[in-house]
Amino acid sequence: MMATMAALLRRELALAMRDASALGTVLGFDLIVVSLLPLGLGPDTALLARIAPGALWIALLLSALLSLNRVFEADHRDGSLAVLMTAPMPLEVVVLVKMAAHGLTAALPLVLVAPLLGLLLNLPPSANGTLIGAMLAGAPAISAIGAVGAALTLATRKGGVLISLLVLPLYVPTLVFGVAASDATGPAPGSTVQALLFLGAISLASVVVAPFAAAAALRVHGGAGGA
Repeated sequence: MMATMAALLRRELALAMRDASALGTVLGFDLIVVSLLPLGLGPDTALLARIAPGALWIALLLSALLSLNRVFEADHRDGSLAVLMTAPMPLEVVVLVKMAAHGLTAALPLVLVAPLLGLLLNLPPSANGTLIGAMLAGAPAISAIGAVGAALTLATRKGGVLISLLVLPLYVPTLVFGVAASDATGPAPGSTVQALLFLGAISLASVVVAPFAAAAALRVHGGAGGA
C-alpha cells in the first residue's frame, strides 16, 4: 500500500511540475492581491503592519482556490479517475494522496512566499517565524477542505464559481484561528499558542474527514470522463 501511495504521489508531483503555468498563476494572483492593498490603503506603514497577517492569510486562501479545480478535473477528463476508482487501493487513500500533492505543489509554495510578500505590507521580520508556523499548521486544512469542494463540483458547469461558494465559508475557521496564531503581538501572551492549537485541530479533523467526504462525492460522479 505504501509503495502504491508513493508511486501515485510521484505521479501527481510530476504532473504538477509539467504544468508549471498553474503554479505561476497561483503565485501571481497572490502577489497581485497583496500588492493592491498598499495602493488602496495608502502609505500608512503602521496600518499595513497591523493588517499584514490577516491580509496575507486572505491572499493565501483566495490564491489556493485557483488551484483546486485541477485536483480531480484532469483525471476525470481523461478517464484516469475511473481507473483509480477501480484500483485495489481504496478511493479514500487516493484522495488523501491528491490532498498531499496539492499541499506540496500549491499550498506550500504560497506559504513560503508569504514572508517576501510581507515586505510589501511592512511586516516585521521577527513575525515571519510565527506567520510561517501558523500557515504550515493551516495548510492541511486548506488542501483537505478544498479537495471536498473540488469533488463536489466535479464535471459541473462554472465549477470554479461553485468551489468558491462552497469552500470559502468552510475556510472561515481556518482564517480566524490562522490570523490569531500569526499575530505575535496579541493582547494575551498565550493567545497565539491557543490559536495555533485550534488551527492544528482543524487541520487534523479536516485531513481525517475530507478523504471520506470527497470519495463519496467522486463515487456519485462515477469517475466517467467528460467530453
